Amino acid sequence: MRIGIDYTVGVYQGSGVGRYTRSLVHALAGADRQNDYTLLWARAHGEDGRELPRLDSAAGFPPNFRSRRLPLNARLLTVGWQRLRLPVPIETFSGPLDLLHAADFVVPPSRRARRIVTVHDLTFLAVPEYAHPGLRAYLDAAVPRNVRAADHIFADSHATKADLQRLLDVPEERISVVYVPAEGRFRPYSGAERAAARAALAAIGVPEGPYLLMVGTIEPRKNHIAALRAFAELRRRGLPHRLVIAGKRGWLYEPIFAEYAALGLGERVIFLDFTPDQRLPDLYACAELLLAPSFYEGFGIPVLEAMGAGLPVIISDRPSLPEIAGGAARLVSPDDPPELAEAVWSLLHDGAARAAMRERGLARVRAFDPSLIAAAVLARYGAIG
Repeated sequence: MRIGIDYTVGVYQGSGVGRYTRSLVHALAGADRQNDYTLLWARAHGEDGRELPRLDSAAGFPPNFRSRRLPLNARLLTVGWQRLRLPVPIETFSGPLDLLHAADFVVPPSRRARRIVTVHDLTFLAVPEYAHPGLRAYLDAAVPRNVRAADHIFADSHATKADLQRLLDVPEERISVVYVPAEGRFRPYSGAERAAARAALAAIGVPEGPYLLMVGTIEPRKNHIAALRAFAELRRRGLPHRLVIAGKRGWLYEPIFAEYAALGLGERVIFLDFTPDQRLPDLYACAELLLAPSFYEGFGIPVLEAMGAGLPVIISDRPSLPEIAGGAARLVSPDDPPELAEAVWSLLHDGAARAAMRERGLARVRAFDPSLIAAAVLARYGAIG
């Protein structure tokens, strides 16, 4: 079978969608030598007009994988296919395909290829107050249309599958749940590895000493304000830790920084605006706890990464985080910073509870084994293509 995968987000995007796409493609590359794959990608540029840093070269894959750069940049292709709805089939650029998998909410038109689209979440419909207004307007128009046009839909979680059924009236049989494959580089470190990691982290602004960790774009949905308020309470109790926040500034981040200033947390909070991808495993391995008090997630990749690293996790009780953690995390309400503070305090003072949570997390990660997920995806490709 000739399979095309829209890989632009895999090449450029550092957030969850990019990580999902890279993890899935690398899992398929490790599992499949029978089908022929074409990784289709277009150059993406920042606001300054420069090409964004490439996080994957789309090269170095097995012989049955090839890379093809599309002739226009990503923005022009999106405008043409999704806003102007130009009926230019993907095969114009890729050559003949039997199946096209688009991993970022929307799928280009095709001539004969059957089409799969991955929907990561329905934030813009489920909790529209936490979606950027411009992005929400685009997704409101594009996602329902693309979901209707696709031959099949992949959802990141059963929670997102339920949202697709509830909010877009998609029949259950048209949806498959495809989890994000776990990356083996997120694992517990030895003592020597932790020492080397601490030295590397110091070079990017993380000083010595214990710290709590948050990972994700700085935006309202991630609920940084609750984490900051909880951390301020913990500081009043005498907690010696810092709070390290690893994530780029997204939208409406100004109130988050205003709250940080009002709480007077100063150097006790470390904002890592950009964290090199190779340092992420170090961040998890050296942290004491991961905080993920989001109001809404389609999956929650930091929870998976933290569990793989043997890091205890505190999550909100909102979809889909409890599903992904599978009983291996402490749940709190995202609306209750004192509850979050108490959960952190109690875990940090209960070594047995942390050890048990660590073991449950490491066991839970086995459900996200790349070979298992690749096999499930390949079975679905075969059924559809």
